[in-house]
Amino acid sequence: MQRWPERPEQLFVTGIGTDVGKTVAAAILTQRLGADYWKPVQAGGLAHTDLDEVRRLVTHPGSSFHPERHRLQLAASPHRAAAAEGVLIRATDFQLPDTPNHLVVEGAGGLLVPLAPGLLVADVVQQLGLAVVVVSRHYLGSINHTLLTLEVLRQRGIRVRGLVFNGPDDPITEDAIRAYTDAPVLLRLREETALTPQVVAAYARQVQWPPADAPAPAASPNPNPG
Repeated sequence: MQRWPERPEQLFVTGIGTDVGKTVAAAILTQRLGADYWKPVQAGGLAHTDLDEVRRLVTHPGSSFHPERHRLQLAASPHRAAAAEGVLIRATDFQLPDTPNHLVVEGAGGLLVPLAPGLLVADVVQQLGLAVVVVSRHYLGSINHTLLTLEVLRQRGIRVRGLVFNGPDDPITEDAIRAYTDAPVLLRLREETALTPQVVAAYARQVQWPPADAPAPAASPNPNPG
């Protein structure tokens, strides 16, 4: 019989931009924790969504995969994709799936991506009370983008559960980022010729969980404007 955790993890996987590896990181964390997975908003790519991809990659028998709240046709920022269909995304649209299991929630783009006028992804993270895992891909400008993401989380009082670095080894970049955060590095991803369930399972075995806790952010959460 399945034994559910007494205090399940509820994690939000965000990135420092688009196409930085959020979906892969979310799949790995889902596999590692035997968690459920949920992506609230999918914009574009409906023929094979991020939910479809995570379901393909995760083999843990305890995982369930929850449907998106919004499935939008246009591959664009969610507020634009929703407007193209005459949809207004509201903060009240989002409630966590009813599960006693760990839960991994994947965001759309970064924290300050607009979902609707006056509603950002970060607002929903606060509303749902989720801790965050930040995925950072190594590229020129990634230090700035990562530190900006961490600063938004600090200002909003959102707990950072850890970092995932994606790309070739770059200790200089990592050291520059880690000088400004106590968040632990959960995982380092490499470029893979093929992404398979076996590859995801191998990465999942590398994730040190639970991570060492970082100090709680000093700022108080901002009220949700939605």
